[in-house]
Order: sequence, then structure tokens, then C-alpha cells
Amino acid sequence: MLLARHGHHGEVGRILSGRSEISLDEIGRAEAATLARLVEPRGVTRILSSPRARTMETAAAIGAVLAMPVEVAPALDEVDFGRFTGRPFASLDGDADWRRWNAARDTARCPGGETMGEAVARAIGLVAELGAGVTLCVSHCDVIRGVVAHYLGMPMARIFQLGCDPGSLTTLMLEGDGARLVTLNERAPIS
Repeated sequence: MLLARHGHHGEVGRILSGRSEISLDEIGRAEAATLARLVEPRGVTRILSSPRARTMETAAAIGAVLAMPVEVAPALDEVDFGRFTGRPFASLDGDADWRRWNAARDTARCPGGETMGEAVARAIGLVAELGAGVTLCVSHCDVIRGVVAHYLGMPMARIFQLGCDPGSLTTLMLEGDGARLVTLNERAPIS
């Protein structure tokens, strides 16, 4: 299974975009094209994408190169960050709810949103049903890191130790109920 993070957009690193419909910027479109070339020789048999615009645009670029349709998979959607959505990270630093959520991501609920545990559970549920073939799942940073952490047996509090840059590829070899991490945060030079 391949997990791809969507390409760059204008809010990366500054604003918690969450489930907004922000699109890829010029850098993100270049990353999506590069990601398509990186994925091309991997034998992908199916492309699934979160329903967000930035993931659908990334998946469409890959699908165009592979001559393959993109299926929308709500289980790959971004974490529902509730009232945190759209806020600059700088403004969240002083928010007690934000600190609580980051300290106990698997169980703390975003005000008006979901827990990290719920987001990861829905993604893992999808992974469990994938079946044979090489599926490319285009998703979001926290969802990808959460899936990897789940399979590595890491607590959610440690997901920041896992790299997941825009336009990156992570590869898991599914083995029964578990998985082996093959690559993490793989990127190719943007051409």
C-alpha cells in the first residue's frame, strides 16, 4: 500500500487548513506531477483519495499519468479539527484546548470535531478492506502519520517523529493484520 500526502498549498505550515477546500499552489502542482512519476513504476492497481480539493488534485495528476480513475474515499479525509479549522498555528499556541488535544491526540476531541483515534480508526478500517493489488491512498499528513504509527505500535503522541512532507510517498507492506514500513516520506526532486 502506498500513502501519498497531497502537494503544497498556500497555507502549509501557517494555517490549520483542516477540511477546507484550499487548492494546490504552483509548488503543489509540481509536487503532484513529480509524485506521479515516482509512483508510476510501482504497479498501482487502484487510486483512492480523500474528498478534499488538494488531495483530489494530487490524485488526478497521478491518475492522468497512470491512465487510472480516482475513487473518492471519505475514510481518508482530513482529521475534523472542528473550531481549530482555518486558524493560524500561531493563534493556536495559547489555546488550552489545542494544548490538550496535542497532549492526548488519540483520545482528546477537537472542539466540534473528532479525536485523532477516530480519524485513524476510519483510515485503518479502509486499509483492512483493500484486498490484493497495490493501492495508492492520497490523504493528509496527520492521517498518514496516524496510520503508520498504528502499524508501528507507536502512541499518537509520538507521530511528530514521523516525516510527512507535501508531495511525499510512504510505503507499507501489509502482512495479515499488520504491516511493515518500507519507506517513509519518500520524495523525488521536482523537475
